[in-house]
Amino acid sequence: MKRAVRLGVVAIALALGGCASTAANDPRDPFEGFNRAMFTFNDKLDQVALKPAATVYKDVTPSFVQTGVGNFFGNIGDIWSAVNHLLQGNLEYGVTGVMRVAVNTVLGFAGVLDISSEAGLTRHKADFGQTLGRWGVHSGPYVVLPLFGSSTVRDTAALPADIYGNIWTYKDPVRWRNVGAVVRLVDQRAALLDASNLVEDVALDKYQFVRDAYLQRRASQIQPLDNSGWESDEDTAPEPAAPAAVQPKPGGN
Repeated sequence: MKRAVRLGVVAIALALGGCASTAANDPRDPFEGFNRAMFTFNDKLDQVALKPAATVYKDVTPSFVQTGVGNFFGNIGDIWSAVNHLLQGNLEYGVTGVMRVAVNTVLGFAGVLDISSEAGLTRHKADFGQTLGRWGVHSGPYVVLPLFGSSTVRDTAALPADIYGNIWTYKDPVRWRNVGAVVRLVDQRAALLDASNLVEDVALDKYQFVRDAYLQRRASQIQPLDNSGWESDEDTAPEPAAPAAVQPKPGGN
């Protein structure tokens, strides 16, 4: 899988190079032709495979089991989040992340129970793309990755580090690693069912709606430093244009 990720990143870079001349109205999205094609591919895959699986999972799996699955993998994710907060110089969130993992692993049955949140230790997610942004690496153009979805050039370059930083990547035997990865993916998709249904109902241009929402949210997650070491807003992504006019689709459910 690690080799596949590396090859995928190279293939995407080559494909983007070939699309660099594609006309685009939004300066943040110079590869819009490629991105829309990839968005359509991902959306079709979601509609025929992932969304139906997530719907069945949500309908038949008891809510407490879904909560436990989300907590378990969330606890694993807290490890890499804590590392990135420390790399960003954010000592408070880094220490909080370490404490969350320690408490939930020991008292929460390996993270199945989220004891930390009940104790006031709030989860603060972070990834290596945010860490790069914190230290001044610009986001670069918007990119839609196969299977992974919305990203930027910076976050695409950071993706291998996020994969290697996830301790589930090293789980043995491999069959349990793969089962866990699938369960986590379906659980995450199930949590987004209501939101995705809303987007499908109200967005005139689903691609543009998702792109603008992603870039706006991503910019808000990154707080770079200026030369004096103080936090600055100068390196965040440009303020995104407002999404396309939103109105219910005729006959939408």
